[in-house]
Amino acid sequence: MEKLATTADVRSRMSRQKSRDTAVEVALRKALHAAGARYRIHRKPVKGVRREADIVFGPARVAVFVDGCFWHGCPLHATWPKNNSDFWRTKIEGNRKRDLDTDARLAEAGWLAMRVWEHEAAGEAAVRVLAVVASRREALRSKH
Repeated sequence: MEKLATTADVRSRMSRQKSRDTAVEVALRKALHAAGARYRIHRKPVKGVRREADIVFGPARVAVFVDGCFWHGCPLHATWPKNNSDFWRTKIEGNRKRDLDTDARLAEAGWLAMRVWEHEAAGEAAVRVLAVVASRREALRSKH
């Protein structure tokens, strides 16, 4: 008999987790917008790469991903559930591998993937993102 990945309760609770427009993501977008930044949300930066970035700065070629500490295995806050530990370790490690693959695919296409952890303060993350976007814009301008 195949072991279920989770109990019905856990499955139900996890299925209700938002994957977009989370409170952390919205707070970051508000901080970026208040600083004058303009961007697209929930876009695939590169055709042929089926990964959607949370925030995209097209001209600077910067894709921002807001990663949840649990789902993406944050080095500071990740927890490893005791129930069905093999399932969850496989799931979270798979997410980490996919994140690395996404970053590499975007880099190959001339994009920079930035990762913002859900525990980061929105204002601090916005400052970091804006600095990278400004730097990338300047670098792209100087090439042309």
